[in-house]
Amino acid sequence: MSIDANTLLTILAMAVATLATRFGGLLLIRHVQMTDRAKRALNAVPPAVLMAVVTPTALTSGLAETIGCAVTALAATRLSLLPAAAAGVVTVAVLRALGL
Repeated sequence: MSIDANTLLTILAMAVATLATRFGGLLLIRHVQMTDRAKRALNAVPPAVLMAVVTPTALTSGLAETIGCAVTALAATRLSLLPAAAAGVVTVAVLRALGL
């Protein structure tokens, strides 16, 4: 297996772009006064992104995936992103094991 130079450069460029946007955001946010409304809006972003990722699967898959998506949505209202996603994954696994 050989490594294509263009592919490697593309991956490195994407990594640099990702790191630049993350660190740039951290540097810029230090100079911005956040209101309570803005903080609540930013706290709503991770669950919204999670639902945007899992909803297409729930709508195009079986019953277990749909129920898992609902569990993920409900868990995301109380838990952080990783435990909410884990709850959905466990739900799908259990339901598939039960034959749904």
